[in-house]
Amino acid sequence: MTILDGKKISNQIKEEITEEVKVMKANGEKVPHLAAVLVGNDGASLTYVGSKVRACKRIGFESTLVQMPSTTSELELLKKIDELNNNDDIDGFIVQLPLPKQIDTQKVLMAIDPNKDVDGFHPMNFGKMALDMSTFIPATPFGILELLERYKVETKGKHTVVIGRSHIVGRPMSILMGRKGFPGNSTVTLTHSHTKNITQITSQADIIITALGVPGFLKAEMVKDDVVIIDVGITRVPDETKEKGYYITGDVDFENVSKKASFITPVPGGVGPMTIAMLLKNTLLARERHRSSGS
Repeated sequence: MTILDGKKISNQIKEEITEEVKVMKANGEKVPHLAAVLVGNDGASLTYVGSKVRACKRIGFESTLVQMPSTTSELELLKKIDELNNNDDIDGFIVQLPLPKQIDTQKVLMAIDPNKDVDGFHPMNFGKMALDMSTFIPATPFGILELLERYKVETKGKHTVVIGRSHIVGRPMSILMGRKGFPGNSTVTLTHSHTKNITQITSQADIIITALGVPGFLKAEMVKDDVVIIDVGITRVPDETKEKGYYITGDVDFENVSKKASFITPVPGGVGPMTIAMLLKNTLLARERHRSSGS
């Protein structure tokens, strides 16, 4: 059994980007600039955005954090997005989700310039991805592809089962694993809350990608020997015996499923670190596109 070590691979990717940024600086070129918009003070969002800003600093990117109060109106946020769309110094930006209830998330995502949408959530980018065109792939699916590629996990002709159909992970993964090329060329089954006999389906899978958010959902009796497991789920489970008062776990019963798996991602330290690394990679890609278009 091989652990798909997202922490190690994400550090490799950051080192590779750092070297590219050094060359840009040596040539007197503008370095990539990532902005993050945070509305409100959700604890998990603050932590996540903070780690993005630190990662930018580490690899030599410019970064801007735009913090707005939880009382921000939809109009005020859309005005800020318009400013970022028209700021030539910023190559890419993200709007951290979830947003306060008074703001229509879909309207906000639609307002972002697709050429600066480094989260890959804009319908234009999602559509390009579905058509196998060059675009920004959402950071978490992009990270999963990178893990599979760097560990040389065979995907051609395999049966991939995706658990969960979110726009952020499940649905894009179902498209990407079925595309031509590597990783891809697998036969994909997309399962969700209304899927009947899910154990019958998962027990036939060569690769399982689960993004459900249900701790320990995938049990050993639900998988076959030598299965590849990608656990995207991440849940805080209260535990007073722990210093923080909780522990973090995934969708997979790691202790038992890992005994049957050929490859498996841990939680934490698997897919999570890859998400930020690929956001940085998308920002680098955005900078290269802006440069080639003369902006």
